[in-house]
Amino acid sequence: MNYLITGGLGFIGGNFIRYLLTKDKDAQITNIDIISHGANPANLKDIEKQKNYKFLKEDICNKETLKKHLINTDIVVNFAAESHVDRSISDPQPFFKSNTEGVLNILEVMRQTNKNIKYFQIGTDESYGDITKGSFKEEDRLTPSSPYAASKAAADVFCLAYHRTYGLDVTLTRCTNNFGPFQFPEKLIPKTIIRAEKNLKVPIYGSGKNVRDWIYVIDHCEAVKTIIDNGKSGQIYNISSGNELQNTKVVETILELMDKPPDLMEFVEDRPGHDIRYSLDSSKIRKELGWTPRYQFVKAIKETVKWYINNLQWWSSLVTPQIIHPTPWKLKW
Repeated sequence: MNYLITGGLGFIGGNFIRYLLTKDKDAQITNIDIISHGANPANLKDIEKQKNYKFLKEDICNKETLKKHLINTDIVVNFAAESHVDRSISDPQPFFKSNTEGVLNILEVMRQTNKNIKYFQIGTDESYGDITKGSFKEEDRLTPSSPYAASKAAADVFCLAYHRTYGLDVTLTRCTNNFGPFQFPEKLIPKTIIRAEKNLKVPIYGSGKNVRDWIYVIDHCEAVKTIIDNGKSGQIYNISSGNELQNTKVVETILELMDKPPDLMEFVEDRPGHDIRYSLDSSKIRKELGWTPRYQFVKAIKETVKWYINNLQWWSSLVTPQIIHPTPWKLKW
């Protein structure tokens, strides 16, 4: 199979490429990435010379680029996205361009050149908005809170419209919060590890009681591959682990693992529109496709902390006062 992976130098996309190379020896992978702020060529430096892997610095918003690559592609997996909520609050426009317009470009080029492609859109639980009780199912209404979430929800709606109107082979996923190796330092878990390693205060928004369901990135990769292999066109699949934790608990766990004092935690002003709780019902992928997560949070967070401590050379060049700022939505990006 010829895969086109978009955004493959990012956190989840890069981990998926590594996973795919180990699980599908016949896969021919082309990775296109514009290398925006969340991407890092170092993520896949060690595999760049493999015969069945090729990287090209290109933009999904360029239709001519897409036409060139989609002609001989069997499967597209779109990880390309601006994904940091705080940045989207400061400047929403890049999020619309990448997350919505970029997806629309892919769909249009598929419609015009190669309708036989299988397209997998990697979405987010944030498209649903927050929920105080229960868990969102795939058919629930989307009520995104942030510009980031709105741009991802819009992309999902376009995908479903192109499936119905033009018959494109499109499948959607929506996953909860990921963590693991190679995650960009501005996200909660790597930011906590890095600031604690530097003995800096670890910022926690508002009360710290906001709840997220944390999934280890390899579990997410396995879920996506399961959907590629066995999922049905036109369907949406929620992906979740059941590791629902308050932000304070996540930070406390990391500080304990690093032998850092709890008084490193510092409560700061809450960001605008901060969702209270995310929760997805992933019974559909579990029952219909037989996927279940393999990694428990405690074991996976230990491995994640160890990875960041042992890979200072990977993140040290990425870390600036702006990247690990306590209230990044107030900055100009």
